[in-house]
Amino acid sequence: MRRTYATLMAGLIAGTALTAPAMAEELTIGLKSEATSMDPQFHNLATNTQVLSNIFEGLTEQDPVQKVEPSLATEWTAVDDTTWRFTLREGVKFHNGSDFTARDVIYTYCRVPLVENSPSSYTIFTGTMADVTAEDDYTVIIKTEGPNPLLPTEISNLPIVSADAGGAEETITFGTDGCEGMGTVPQAGDFNSPDVAVGTGPYKLQEFTRGNQLVLSRFEDYWGEKPDWETVMMRPISSNGPRVAALLAGDVMMIESPPIQDIPRIEQGGYKIIDALSNRIIYLHMRQDTADAPSISGTDGKNPLQDVNVRKAISLAINREAIKERIMGGFAVPAGELLPPPMFGTSGREADPYDPEQAKALLADAGYPDGFEITLGTPNDRYINDEQVAQAIAQMLTRIGIKTNVDASTASQFFSRRNALDFPIYMAGWGASSGEMSSPLKSLVTTFDKEAGRGVTNAGRYSNAEMDAVLEEAMTTIDDAKRDALLQKAETMVLDDYGIIPIHYEQTVWALDPSLDYEPRVDQYTIAFQVKKAAD
Repeated sequence: MRRTYATLMAGLIAGTALTAPAMAEELTIGLKSEATSMDPQFHNLATNTQVLSNIFEGLTEQDPVQKVEPSLATEWTAVDDTTWRFTLREGVKFHNGSDFTARDVIYTYCRVPLVENSPSSYTIFTGTMADVTAEDDYTVIIKTEGPNPLLPTEISNLPIVSADAGGAEETITFGTDGCEGMGTVPQAGDFNSPDVAVGTGPYKLQEFTRGNQLVLSRFEDYWGEKPDWETVMMRPISSNGPRVAALLAGDVMMIESPPIQDIPRIEQGGYKIIDALSNRIIYLHMRQDTADAPSISGTDGKNPLQDVNVRKAISLAINREAIKERIMGGFAVPAGELLPPPMFGTSGREADPYDPEQAKALLADAGYPDGFEITLGTPNDRYINDEQVAQAIAQMLTRIGIKTNVDASTASQFFSRRNALDFPIYMAGWGASSGEMSSPLKSLVTTFDKEAGRGVTNAGRYSNAEMDAVLEEAMTTIDDAKRDALLQKAETMVLDDYGIIPIHYEQTVWALDPSLDYEPRVDQYTIAFQVKKAAD
């Protein structure tokens, strides 16, 4: 699901080739959001990951469609259900000139729980590790507490940092109760210095000025393919208008997330528009655990969202095609699942049809022939046209008798209120960092268990013990085919129960100078070293 648009006249192309800054060796990018830290283990946030992946690398990596590939490890093998052997790439240098070895891997995984005040800890990726040892300088053995078939995927999210730059001792010993030989572990603020932010990636940190810019310089001793640009300058431009203006003025060569309504103007200016289907699902979640759900009236004190017929009625009342065309400008795909097929664990289920008459009948069958009133919570600055989508859904629900008020707020306010269970129904999005079905299932619909790290984003408090058991089995099944079938089964159980309602998959959009090429990514990342000079 990828389209590339260009409306360029031959004369314009020729003029651009002579005058555009794309001929320089510097790449300039306007980002929608700014990285919060240069520490690759501080904040598990997409805006951080996409920037830091230029500087740091994991043992594995995910390609533009989230297929796991070798990076600092050339191969890996499951020795048994709880033991993995990783063969490391030889001849790799860190930016400070030191050699990459197994010692750096052990140091990296040991450091994760020692990072202070992390708003989104990377322990979700190291929590199952029971032991990490080195057979030799280029072989690492990782033992897990139980079967973990996703370990090669999870460690793609664990960038390797330099033990030498971190001040570690020569010998480092992994321990679940604390590692030995770590020295004084640098914290997030220390990584603003290029002397500490030392990775093996294609770019070195040159400058990070919060609120202004991030500058990277090419690492000439990089083990892999050299990037096209000597220098990369990334500027955070959070407002849509100024970000588009910066592109059209030539101040930057590429921007992410241009407003859909501005795409024709950008194309008329001679710029490329590229887009791709992302893994981000926009969904509705509903409070289902209590009769005392807030902001519902006209039900004699009952919570109608506890009735599957009401939840199904809500889904059938939504005209997803109209949302796609009228609000998303075609840059969305109606969703029937929590990930777009054919990603791992999907079944190919179609989106629910628009059927308001059946929706009204289901409401009557549930005992609400006259409907009821409810408040829909939504962010207004996090997802593509999020408030407009929520307003459209509210109008559609109102037409079947569910009078719906929209409570829209900034992302920071919305997520805080969502986590406090302020909304009886809310709209949000989820992007699967693992690229497979266990990610949305274990976060969005598994029974809430804060200590176990399950259902942490399940603010509807949906609970299905049978589904939980199937998901648990899937997450400990090494065989891919069997795990795929189990994930399909678990998701189908949730969707048949209307425990969560998929709306659409976002299409991610970039606008760039015609002298550039970029392969769109389903994870929505803008990764500088993957931006290429267009072929002549």
